[in-house]
Order: sequence, then C-alpha cells, then structure tokens
Amino acid sequence: MQVSVENVGKLERKLTVRLPAESLQTQVATRLRELGRTVRLAGFRPGKVPPKVIEQRFGAQVRSEALGEVIREGFSAAVQQEKLRPAVAPSIEATETGEGGEVAFTATFEVMPEIGNIDVSSLKIVRPVSAVEDADVERMIETLRLQRRTWTPVERAAQAGDMVMFESRGSAGDLRIPAEGVERSGTIIGSGAILPAIEEKLQGLAADAEAEFEVEFPADYRVEALAGKPVQMHVRVVRVSEAELPELDAEFVQSFGVAAGDIETFHREVRANLDRELKGALMARLKTEVVEKLLAAHAELDLPARMIDNEAQALARQAEQEAEQRGQKGAKVDPAVFADAARRRVAAALLLGELARQNDIRLDSARLLETLNMIASTYEEPQEVIELYRREPQLMQGLQSRVIEDQVIDWIAEHSDLSEQTLPFQDVMRPMTGG
Repeated sequence: MQVSVENVGKLERKLTVRLPAESLQTQVATRLRELGRTVRLAGFRPGKVPPKVIEQRFGAQVRSEALGEVIREGFSAAVQQEKLRPAVAPSIEATETGEGGEVAFTATFEVMPEIGNIDVSSLKIVRPVSAVEDADVERMIETLRLQRRTWTPVERAAQAGDMVMFESRGSAGDLRIPAEGVERSGTIIGSGAILPAIEEKLQGLAADAEAEFEVEFPADYRVEALAGKPVQMHVRVVRVSEAELPELDAEFVQSFGVAAGDIETFHREVRANLDRELKGALMARLKTEVVEKLLAAHAELDLPARMIDNEAQALARQAEQEAEQRGQKGAKVDPAVFADAARRRVAAALLLGELARQNDIRLDSARLLETLNMIASTYEEPQEVIELYRREPQLMQGLQSRVIEDQVIDWIAEHSDLSEQTLPFQDVMRPMTGG
C-alpha cells in the first residue's frame, strides 16, 4: 500500500492511496465463492451453479461491493499508518489504474485539531449546591393540587386567581385586530398569560360587563403590526369562574399512584422526585459553568467546518420538528441561524472528548446503571424502560455518552479552582438563560 498526504487547509487533508491489484482480486474471488455456495438459480442445484454463470450474473455487482470494501479497509489502514484522526466521514474518489488492476483512491476530509495537553487547574469553577426542604415539598404538593383544580362559574366580579373568558377587539390607527368580529380568549387573573395591563382591566368585571381602554403593546410583541404601539381595546367578559382545589386526602393521593392513599408516603415520593430533579438541575448548571469556562480558555481553537455544518443542520431539523409539533406545518429553518450554537457545541464536544482521552476517563458502569434506574423510575413500568434501553443500541449509546460526559464534567470541577455556592431549591430549578 502506497500512501501520500497533502495538507489542503488548516485541518483539511487529501489522502492518496494505491493498493495492489491482489487486494481487489482476492476480495472479489472470496465473495463469488460465498455466493456460489448460497445462491439459488433456476436449473441448478443449490451450491452447484458453475462459477462462470455466477460471474456473468453477479460479477459487476460483486466487483462494485468488493471495491467499496477494499477502499474502506484501505482508508482505515492508511489513516492509522499516517496517525490521522478524521473528524468526519471522508469524501472519496476511486479509480482503478495500471495494467494489473491496481486500485487507487483519494480521500478528502478534515482531521481533529491538535489540542495539546489541557490544564484545567486554573479554571475558576463555581459548583452550585442545594437541598430539598420541607417547604419545597409543600409547595410542590400545592402545585399538584392547583393542577387538579376545578372551575365553577360565579356571578361576582373577577378577582385574582379567577379564570375569565372574554371577547376582545383592538384598533391601532387603520388597523383592526381581528379584521372582523371579535377574538375569544381566556386567562387566569395574575397568571401573566396575557398582557398584565389587560388582566388588570379584566379584574373587577363580571359576566357580560364591557370595558374600553388603551394599552401600550411591548416592542417585542408577537404581532409585529401591534408591537410598540398604543392600541384601543374593547373587551366583554363572557364568564368568570373561581377555582376549587381538591382536598389532600386518600383519593387525591391515590390519583398519583400511591395505592394505599397514605399521605406520609405521598410526601416521601414527592420529596424523592424533587431530589431527582434537583440532582439533574445541579448537574446541568455545573455543566454550563464548566463548558463556559473551558470554551473561554480555548477561544482560538480551530474547528472542523464540516462538523459545525452538520451540527447546525441537526439543530435546524430539531427546530423544524418542534415547530411542526406546535402546528407550524412545513416550517423551514435556516441552519445558518444556529452557526454560533453549533460552533460552541462542537468545541465543547472536542474539548470534553480530549480531556476524557488524555486522562483515561472511562465509562463508569455503576453510574450508568444508576442513571438508567433514575430515568426508568419516572415511568409507571420502570422495568420495561430498562429493557427498552438494553434492546435499543442507539438509546443505550446516547445514555452512555451522557454519563461519560457527566463524568468528565465532574473530573474538571474536581481538578479546577473550585468553590461552592449554596442556592435555594427554587433558584436552582428556575430555567437558565443565556449561553
């Protein structure tokens, strides 16, 4: 095998490989013999089809498949010989040259950047710590009661916490929303589901009451024609309903799967669920902190352009799927929108992967099992979920990647300039912004 390497960019390489004719001939002969033992053709007994017939019927297909296999094996051997680490699948152009049927091909691809030894000891990492308190358990139980509340129409004026159904129309200059008739909407007073200024005007109105007022719409309002403009609103209340919370009794507890209806057991299960959610949220915050500091320390890292493109396209497809689920059929998202996010993801993946390699961080099977059990415990039939992961290689590979990434994050934190910050449970669970 003859191999030559040409640098055609910072990370792009052009690999030219020449293989002796025997490599292809041997592969073709082996495949034809295997085919002769298994193929069934009319007029011939199994395993007795003459080689010439096999060659005539299947020679071209076998040669094409054999050539592909020879090239794959040749590429793998060549990159190992030249100590290259391809970042993405290569673009290959194959030819057969020479009188003896010599095989030659060129492979163009990007390689992983040379990162060098990564020292994390100077990274100033803040690890968030927290715990579930009794008040957090009580607050969650109250939230569960709110989720199961029922609504009863009332004749009185709307007040905080009531559900109000109403009809509305608005005008800003020559623009009328809607163009004809009225829009029917609903909100819970104090929920912030609609503009607070409108909620405020609804409060104090009973069913069939009407009101007119002006509202200044925010500059980032979803309807561009109304954004940042004063709008003259007219509303008519259709119905006012007050909430009735279920009693915290055996029936309520049983509705959450606690068969005995024991309230103390229910408290323990709610706490266990909050502990599990808190653990995941703390790791997510630590991961964000570590990745931010790691990327800042390696801001000049050269990255494979194809990896960034592939990641941006994957993010765009995900955004399109989410838009479809929200009812926006046929939504198209430009991958360029995710260029920066894709670059950060690729950089983080390369740095974390290199740290795992340099420090021989291997998958912790005990941690993998613990994580799998934690995921399964959120379902009604945990054992079925565990078996699903064991049956589906793609699911298990994704879980393994997640676990080893968490191991690397913990390793970085332990070897960094680490400090801790104690946060209330509610602060930890609040969605993170930025990044």
